[in-house]
Amino acid sequence: MKIWLNGAILDADSACISPTDRGFTLGDGVFETMQARNGAPLRLDAHLARLRRGAGLIGLPLPRLDYAGALLATLEANGLRDAALRLTLSRGPAPRGVLPPAEPTPTVLISAGPLPDLTPVRLVLAKVTRRNEFSPLSGIKSLNYLDSILARQEAAARGADDALMLNTQGRIAETTMANVFLVLNGNLVTPPLSDGALPGIMRAEVLKAGAVEQAILPADIARAREIFITTSLGIRSVDEVEGRPLGDFTIAARMRAAIG
Repeated sequence: MKIWLNGAILDADSACISPTDRGFTLGDGVFETMQARNGAPLRLDAHLARLRRGAGLIGLPLPRLDYAGALLATLEANGLRDAALRLTLSRGPAPRGVLPPAEPTPTVLISAGPLPDLTPVRLVLAKVTRRNEFSPLSGIKSLNYLDSILARQEAAARGADDALMLNTQGRIAETTMANVFLVLNGNLVTPPLSDGALPGIMRAEVLKAGAVEQAILPADIARAREIFITTSLGIRSVDEVEGRPLGDFTIAARMRAAIG
């Protein structure tokens, strides 16, 4: 696999990042995952805008780069046209300590790989941890994913593919890696950002297509006619939640056809 690292295309196995890089030592950075089709990243402007917001929130200067060109170069180096792209931005090498350096040298890394399978998934409600809707980090894609990792490990131990995460008030926020949508009383609904949901790029597209924001409780999961999850890489139906089978994939299929 070839990667783009600080301006150069390198073999992933031989590429090096400093052991003092704050992305490695402290999770100090942000990232974007995006879908590429026919040799070009989809919704690039929206992804770069979210990257800019996230970097701004943590006070990380966004390097002046030709991001589109770097992403295309990474696709070409790997011989890919349809792919999952990841753009990672860390604060870069720095001395020990929590306080960031006044003038950081950010690290920019781009990788590409095959798109994931979008077959239906099984969900459980995470019990081991919760999402903090009061943290400003709930609104950005930071490099620290430990809460999600704990919940995902719990899901795997319980024979599921992903976990729904509750916020501190007991409302559903999202899964460990995706936004969630439910069909309730004939309406397509998703948790509001104020409940800890990430402002997903695909989530925004589904909202444009007619979904509405609504607080969702665990009890709503038990009566939802249909559930699906969204990431920038696609829309996946849910065929089981907390052991309850779901067989209606109608709205998810309609959204895939309309949005992609």
